[in-house]
Amino acid sequence: MTNVSEYARDSDRSAEHAPLQDNGAALHAGGGARRRDSVQSVDRALALVDALARSTGSLQLTELAQQTQLNISTGHHLLATLVKWGYVVRTPGRRYALGARGLHLAQAFLKQVDLPRRAQPHVDRISEETGETVQLAVLQGDAVVTLLKREGRHAVRVDSGTVGSAEAAHATALGKAMLAWLPEHEIRRILQLRGMARFTPSTITELDALIEDLRLVRRNGHAVDREEHRLGVTCVGAAIRDHLGAVVGAISASAPTVRASLDGHQARMRDSVMAAARTLSAEFGEQGPQAAPAEGSNRS
Repeated sequence: MTNVSEYARDSDRSAEHAPLQDNGAALHAGGGARRRDSVQSVDRALALVDALARSTGSLQLTELAQQTQLNISTGHHLLATLVKWGYVVRTPGRRYALGARGLHLAQAFLKQVDLPRRAQPHVDRISEETGETVQLAVLQGDAVVTLLKREGRHAVRVDSGTVGSAEAAHATALGKAMLAWLPEHEIRRILQLRGMARFTPSTITELDALIEDLRLVRRNGHAVDREEHRLGVTCVGAAIRDHLGAVVGAISASAPTVRASLDGHQARMRDSVMAAARTLSAEFGEQGPQAAPAEGSNRS
């Protein structure tokens, strides 16, 4: 069996015959020449990852080779290594897309930027404006994990679990807000891995129906859990996204359905949550609501 080091050696040998720029350095994904003190095979592997991150859809090997100034042989070897590590996946039609391993890097990034600390003022503001339970969460693997929570101020309020608790992505506003911006192949992978358990009569348990619902999430800029996870609870959530449009996390407000149904209250929850998500996204460099979703998202 060929191991990672053998792939790297193959890549380096192929790199010797790859087409180079007139200064003898291959271009990286950002458009500049490779630095003399960098490792060519690493440069080129990262260029492939960056090209996939910038793409609005999966790409064929020939397209990737053209975008990254690599020959087919070099691109094939490097992609094989990236697939082995999970940073890239093969999709139908011999195409390539980003793999789930990137979520591991995302979680490490969140630890470094301290998302809960940055989100705390926004969580407090939503609480003051709505009086409801507010949560901040991230998608870890196939589960929605709560990082921060503030209890509602009403006598009757939602018990939404504890910090660190994991919930099903398909049945919560936090989960749907984040799933909506993932590539469709990644949505299907996550939900097929975990399943789509029925928590209430309103839970969406058909994958195609959920994907259709996620189109509305992208169109509206927020997700709504209409008693899909817990009877008597309505929740509104919105995704926090970065400069590439990738999901960083999500923020939500939850209320008893009887109170959410009162005149204008759910709209106040929605507006407050969306304002917080927009501000946090701007801090991470997100370009605004018109930023294109990842491939397969089927934005309507």
